Amino acid sequence: MNSKYFTEDEMKCKCGCNMDVSDHFKAIINEAREIAKIPFVINSGARCIEHNRAIGGKDTSSHTRGLAVDIKASGSRERYLIYKAFSQVGATRFGIDKSFVHVDIDREKEQQVTWLY
Repeated sequence: MNSKYFTEDEMKCKCGCNMDVSDHFKAIINEAREIAKIPFVINSGARCIEHNRAIGGKDTSSHTRGLAVDIKASGSRERYLIYKAFSQVGATRFGIDKSFVHVDIDREKEQQVTWLY
């Protein structure tokens, strides 16, 4: 999938295995980026099970299904713009940290939730 905002490898697993975020989710991420009008720096995208375990991720992480990203957010305004943009494109699962916003579209998990790290 071509994107004017992200490189081909930006959302792939950091271990080099080439696991990637789903094309459907990439389209959502691109649409949200267009709405937010701020750069989205992907801290973590897809993760293979081995990499997820190596960094201490939960076995049930949506990252392992290519359905989650963590986007860098350096302040409250960026967190708000990321949250608002993804809400506008239909995302309903958010995790908020001081330095990033987790967004996923995992329909096998509870919807309309926001948690804190």
